Amino acid sequence: MQLEKIITLANKQVEIPFLAMERSLRKTGCQLPLWVIPYSDDTFELPAGAVWWKDEKVCDWIQAQNGCPVMRKYQCMLEANYQFIDSDAIFLRNPATVLKPHRGWVASCCHWHNPGHTHTEASMQILHRKSTVWQSRVFNTGQFACDRALYDFDALCATAKDPRYRSTILDNPFHEQPGINLLVHLTDVAIHNLTLPPFNMESTWAGDYPDAYERYWTNPDKKPYLIHWAGKKMDQTCPIDQLFYAFLTPEEARTYNQNLVDKPPKRRLTHQLKKAIRTFREG
Repeated sequence: MQLEKIITLANKQVEIPFLAMERSLRKTGCQLPLWVIPYSDDTFELPAGAVWWKDEKVCDWIQAQNGCPVMRKYQCMLEANYQFIDSDAIFLRNPATVLKPHRGWVASCCHWHNPGHTHTEASMQILHRKSTVWQSRVFNTGQFACDRALYDFDALCATAKDPRYRSTILDNPFHEQPGINLLVHLTDVAIHNLTLPPFNMESTWAGDYPDAYERYWTNPDKKPYLIHWAGKKMDQTCPIDQLFYAFLTPEEARTYNQNLVDKPPKRRLTHQLKKAIRTFREG
């Protein structure tokens, strides 16, 4: 895979984690353009080498379908040669170098042993029909890479609105993870997970390192190339959290810690309520 860009999703609320992720990327020597999908209109000034990237057609369509804002990640399905990464992550190695030998859809998470958040009841039946070991092919949508565009805009819309798939891709009130898993599985792209044989990379999830972490990384070829805090707070309660804080200034660290204390309930619950109200009014 010849990476051409790094893609992420952000708004003002996650500016500090975004900055840590961006700095970690540059420290690895990767100078590829960083495309930032705006989660909302509450944006911020980006560092050099980064640009806001909003596909108006995709975003307007998702909004018209009452989809969650995080479904703007579906923009990636129309692109090729990219690495997507959420803002609650850092790079340890240059993704362009790590991914160069690989083709198709590349994941590096361990959702194969915890697949529960990667599908809906409807989509699990589809995944299972494709393979008896479907669990080995699901992935976390906070980090993935692909060397080809899997859809064009019309095909994306048609697939998402298909009655067999709509509940997973568009109507899920919580997040985009089942939707992207289904969209990928509906294509013929090969799915490779670097934490499975023959690659056997150590886990990229921070939650798998409750105490020591460096002892698992003595083999450079097995060392993860990124660490993702999906569902786990970056709050200095575990040694691995220091890898994130190392990319913050003292003032940013203080602000971030205060934000953890003041953080409101997750907005997706508000979105879920708003969506239910719209459905009731329209129905």
